[in-house]
Amino acid sequence: MKKDISFITAFLSLFMLAAGAADAQAQGQPEPPDMLEVAENEANRLQRLLDLEDWQVFYVDSTLKHDFPAMQAELLELQSSKVSNSSLYIGVQDRWMERIDSTYRTIFTESQWSVYMKNGAAKLQKAREKRKQKAIEAEQKLKEKLNRM
Repeated sequence: MKKDISFITAFLSLFMLAAGAADAQAQGQPEPPDMLEVAENEANRLQRLLDLEDWQVFYVDSTLKHDFPAMQAELLELQSSKVSNSSLYIGVQDRWMERIDSTYRTIFTESQWSVYMKNGAAKLQKAREKRKQKAIEAEQKLKEKLNRM
């Protein structure tokens, strides 16, 4: 279980690295991992962890091979626009990961979903929800401040 949580943490860190890919290439550093390869590795990991059937692996793999590159493209678009606010990058990640989890929910059985959640997904979902709530509260405070002006 510790290994799976570590993998998920490393996996999410990968997306933060994607945002710095262009700078790294300009400085001669290695490119970030190929998102299609990352998607395939994650689908294989979930197959082993959840004992997925072939059709489930196909849908997980298809979802990830679409969503990971799309998320990376969105992050790179922010970077090329010279956006420096890290919360915007995290917001993009969170939105895509929520979408992936929503798709997983339709693919996995109840017992598979339970195992998935126990292996780190619940903690990640809780962290995303907490960040979302903070953003809503900050937006409300800003609106109140603007209304007082």
